[in-house]
Amino acid sequence: MKCKIHRCNCRKIWSVQNRKKKIIAKSILLNGNWMTEVKPDRRLDPKGFVITNYTQDIITDPPMELLMQFKKVTKLIYNKKTVEFNIKSGKFLWFAEDGSCYLLNRMYEM
Repeated sequence: MKCKIHRCNCRKIWSVQNRKKKIIAKSILLNGNWMTEVKPDRRLDPKGFVITNYTQDIITDPPMELLMQFKKVTKLIYNKKTVEFNIKSGKFLWFAEDGSCYLLNRMYEM
C-alpha cells in the first residue's frame, strides 16, 4: 500500500500516511526502495512527498545500532519554490530528528 512520508515543521515530527492510518515519529529509517512525488498543481499549497509501497520497510525511531550499519551519502533536498527534489528515487533513506533527509548506503563488513 502506498505510504507518503512528509515533515510537519510546526510540530517537528515526521508523518507516515496511507489511506488507512497515520503514524508520527521523531525519526524514520526507510529500509527499502522509495521515490518522490510532487503535487505542483494544488490550488493552495503545492507539496512534495517521499513515497514507498512497502510499509514493512518503514522503521520509526530506529535505534542508533541500526543506523550505524549505514553511511550518509548525500541529503535529499526539497525546493519549495520549484516544487521538486534533487533526487527522484533510491534505496535507504533516513529522516533525521532535525528535519534533514539523508540518502544512505549500507556499510558491509569484510
